Amino acid sequence: MKLEGNTHKFGKDVNTDYIISGKYKFKTLDMRELAKHVMEDLDTDFYNKITAGDFIVGESNFGCGSSREQAPLAIKYANIGAVIAKSFARIFYRNAINTGLPVVECDTDNIDAGDILKVDLETGSILNKTKNETIQAKPLPDVMIKILKDGGLAPHFRKHGGFNL
Repeated sequence: MKLEGNTHKFGKDVNTDYIISGKYKFKTLDMRELAKHVMEDLDTDFYNKITAGDFIVGESNFGCGSSREQAPLAIKYANIGAVIAKSFARIFYRNAINTGLPVVECDTDNIDAGDILKVDLETGSILNKTKNETIQAKPLPDVMIKILKDGGLAPHFRKHGGFNL
């Protein structure tokens, strides 16, 4: 899977309440509506700045906090291509893959807001087209690539009749 887009950079310890504020979880379960509020506690105009396929880039411990699946789902429904960070909270990482949102672990120090990236999930290669530099990320295991290509774990199960990974 190859992805390309513009970067929107955030810092470390971006928790699930920053991704989608808890104040919305009782107002609606419509993911398209929740997507309009993604990252708004860190950037009030974020949703209006993004284009389909863009990347959220973080530092360490991205997605810490609660285990709500609404966080990766809101990002996915905002049409973000992937989240790239130095490290992820494990439950966020699992929820992201399970919901069909690509997540990539790599050193993000030399990625700046506005950089254009080309990401190959299968090899872990990230080309920063803006700086003409390549970053090597941890490639995703084949099983995760299959799950992502199918749109998440539930669609993967429906397509393959269960645990046929």
